[in-house]
Amino acid sequence: MRTVVIDSQGTFQLRRRPEPVVAPGAVVVRVRAAGLNAADLQQARGDYPAPPGWPADVPGLEVAGEVEQVGPGVTGVVPGDRVMALVGGGGHAERITVPADLLLPVPEGLPWEEAAGFPEAFSTAWDALVTQAGVGVGDRVLITGAAGGVGTAMVQVAAVSGAQPVASVRRTELHDRVRSLVPDGRVVVVPPGQVAAHAPYDVIVELVGGTDCLRRVALLRSRGKILVVGVQAGTTAPLRMFDLMLARAQLIGTTIRGRSAAEKVHLAAAVRTSVVPLLAQGRLRVPVDAAFPLDRFADAYARLAGPGKFGKVILQP
Repeated sequence: MRTVVIDSQGTFQLRRRPEPVVAPGAVVVRVRAAGLNAADLQQARGDYPAPPGWPADVPGLEVAGEVEQVGPGVTGVVPGDRVMALVGGGGHAERITVPADLLLPVPEGLPWEEAAGFPEAFSTAWDALVTQAGVGVGDRVLITGAAGGVGTAMVQVAAVSGAQPVASVRRTELHDRVRSLVPDGRVVVVPPGQVAAHAPYDVIVELVGGTDCLRRVALLRSRGKILVVGVQAGTTAPLRMFDLMLARAQLIGTTIRGRSAAEKVHLAAAVRTSVVPLLAQGRLRVPVDAAFPLDRFADAYARLAGPGKFGKVILQP
């Protein structure tokens, strides 16, 4: 099968690899579409290796497709089922073996491209905002870098939880598109230089990083929380400890890829029960910035690394 691989120089190449083998408790999925994520670029740079049990040199954290083979011990899944999943790697290929307990059903009528962009972004958003931060009705939530794949999911999850999202988006030409994510107009979209005007915040979601990101602790309400989810603009930032102490704030770092298998199964169950139904009802949607066939993988990764995206970049094996 055709597979994108990361070579010894950290560049992406299209290669042939053996077909995956079905295993007990797992299924083989024919990949119809696969999402691209910043973690794929970080893996190529050597900064974010795949967890044990997943291909070390094949990127791709989320897939959507049809079940082709079902392994021993798997129940409730049959060949032909439309599924999507957040995986530890290996998704940028024509087929992949996936533990059955990570599978999510694809709602009827949802295009493959949107299904492929759902698992990573919305699992991250739900886990960070709902499970870890406990976002609820009336909370004001600042989301930096809100036009990207995870950012658009964060805006929507905050809104369906009853919070008021404030989306920080550098490119003004994307502001109306971000506003359209929440039809009742409850999302405020501002450039980064205007986020202080809407403080104080109960929760700040940091998707950008950079040297100034932790200074936003001064914008928190008492007992507020900062969630560090993405650091594309830089991984080191000074923190004024007295600001954190005076606000009695919490600083929470989070990622999913390095969690234990049991934790990932637990998260998949929560998303399957609480988030997929919202997608099926049309209360959540997956904006797709661009989709590329597998043989244009280089263009897909260039788009992922470039500026001005709205939503997800997708590969279509």
